[in-house]
Amino acid sequence: MKLNDLPTNNAWTLARRAERMNPSVIREILKVTEKPGIISLAGGLPSPKTFPVSAFAEASAAVLANDGPAALQYAASEGFAPLRQAIADFLPWNVDPDQILITTGSQQALDLIAKVLIDESSRVLVETPTYLGALQAFTPMEPTVVAVASDDEGVLIDDLKAKVGTGADKARFLYVLPNFQNPTGRTMSDARRAELVKAAAELNLPLVEDNPYGDLWFDNPPPAPLTARNPEGCIYMGSFSKVLAPGLRLGYIVAPKAVYPKLLQAKQAADLHTPGYNQRLVAEVMKGGFLDRHVPTIRALYKQQCEAMLAALDKEMQGLGVHWNRPDGGMFLWVRLPEGMSAIELLPKAVERNVAFVPGAAFYADNADQRTLRLSFVTSTVEQIATGIAALAAAIREHKG
Repeated sequence: MKLNDLPTNNAWTLARRAERMNPSVIREILKVTEKPGIISLAGGLPSPKTFPVSAFAEASAAVLANDGPAALQYAASEGFAPLRQAIADFLPWNVDPDQILITTGSQQALDLIAKVLIDESSRVLVETPTYLGALQAFTPMEPTVVAVASDDEGVLIDDLKAKVGTGADKARFLYVLPNFQNPTGRTMSDARRAELVKAAAELNLPLVEDNPYGDLWFDNPPPAPLTARNPEGCIYMGSFSKVLAPGLRLGYIVAPKAVYPKLLQAKQAADLHTPGYNQRLVAEVMKGGFLDRHVPTIRALYKQQCEAMLAALDKEMQGLGVHWNRPDGGMFLWVRLPEGMSAIELLPKAVERNVAFVPGAAFYADNADQRTLRLSFVTSTVEQIATGIAALAAAIREHKG
């Protein structure tokens, strides 16, 4: 029998969770930005100017010369011990390295947490709005995702208490990004953090704290992490993508001993371990206080570009009824269009004028605000930002009619 004589059979049966998987709106928009001449204010990509290429070249040579065979071999699922110790030393509270699990990017951390903590129909609480990648990681586990009302300081405690649920319907955790949140760029105040940690402890509600942007402050560091205030009640996530390079795909979880073993088992099932070479590379780069010298250069660059975007918005959006926030760090700011407008409908008009952004609706678990959009200020030059915001303003005028 020849191959072409075989009966046609395409009876692939997809798991129910696969039907709930959706493409990332951001990744789809990034395809648009590949068009020549497009100024992308869409992607959450760090500026390539911040990648310490020469430091990595030196570290790579040292790793291969001193520890090459081990770097290229299978390794422990927990992660490279010196890197785990370096992370523990870097964090602003007392952390046992045995609580640290190295992950293949913080997106894998979200996936592992979802697998370990979420059952079908489990209630999961998120901010309004929240990180799209978290929604994508949680959704295949078939939870009931409930959005908690939020303001400029973060989660509203009264609404949290109203939505935490009881008995079998009690929320498994609240997922929160306190620092320079993606997508809004807002930072949770110290007072709100204290309120949230206290309320969560009283409700016996675990917190999952995601902090990829916390080191990217402009003038003053953000308040202490939620996890520092109640380590046993929180899972903390960090990443090297924003302070070193995203291509390394290197993140980490700090977890209480009550859940660490199961996260480790989920990691073993997912990919055995994060590449040992990458881990050794970062551990080598971190020696001698490199991050203390390098991260301030990122802050200075992003502050300059954020100020350029704010100045352009002040200039170009006059009289248009557009509102935006003024972040204290991070990579994003949040815009709200005039009443009756839709950011999704605005996007093609903006692309026609060679500028792209991310409509905000994708970041809502429910009741999306169609008037919102996210702008990133870190990958475009000051000149491109000015041109892009002017083009966006022209598109808004056209859309308003």
